[in-house]
Amino acid sequence: METGRQRYKYPHEGVLMAFISLNSDEPGIRGLFLYRPETAGPLNELVEVLLVGDSTLSRGERELIAAYVSSLNECRFCHSTHAAIAAAHLDEGMPLVEQACFNPAAAPVSGKLRALMDLAGAVQRSGNAVTERHVTAARHAGATDREIHDTVLIAAAFCMFNRYVDGLATYAPADPTVYTERAQQAAGYIAGLAELQGQN
Repeated sequence: METGRQRYKYPHEGVLMAFISLNSDEPGIRGLFLYRPETAGPLNELVEVLLVGDSTLSRGERELIAAYVSSLNECRFCHSTHAAIAAAHLDEGMPLVEQACFNPAAAPVSGKLRALMDLAGAVQRSGNAVTERHVTAARHAGATDREIHDTVLIAAAFCMFNRYVDGLATYAPADPTVYTERAQQAAGYIAGLAELQGQN
C-alpha cells in the first residue's frame, strides 16, 4: 500500500484549448461528451452502473476509488470531479477524501476499503501488477467477489476516462468550487448527461 506522495503535476497546466476543436466551453469530459454524443451514452451507462447502481459498496466509497485512481493518473478534471462527489456522499467529507487519495495507508477508512484501494492502485499501474496477494488481502478484509470485480473495473475504466480527458488536453478548472457546486447537483451520470445535452 502506498504510504504517501507529493501532490501531482498537471502536464497541461495553463492550457486553455483542447488539442481538437470541441465547439463547446464545457470542461473536461463534459466537452468530449458534447463533441461525440454517440460515445457519451455508453460511457455514461457504464459509469452509472459502476458508481451509482446497486452495490454493497456505498456510492461514496466507489467515487473515492475513482478519485484515487484519477489522482494516481494525475488527471485534474476526473480527480477533482469524483473527489467532490465522494466528499458529498461521505460523512467525513473532503478531509477524508484528500487523505485517502494522498496517504491511503493512514486514512481512517475501513480495512476493506483500504484493501480495495490498494487493489485499484495495482490496476492503475498495470493489470499485470495485480497479484493474488491483492485479491487475498481484499477477501480477508471482507470484500466479496462482486466488490473485487467492480473495484478492478472502476480502476480500469477510470484509467480510460483519465487518458481520454488528458489525451485530448481538455480544460480542467483549477477552482475547486466549480467541482463542489457540480457535485451537489449530481443525481447520476445518465441524468447529468441528459441535462448537459439539453443545455447545449
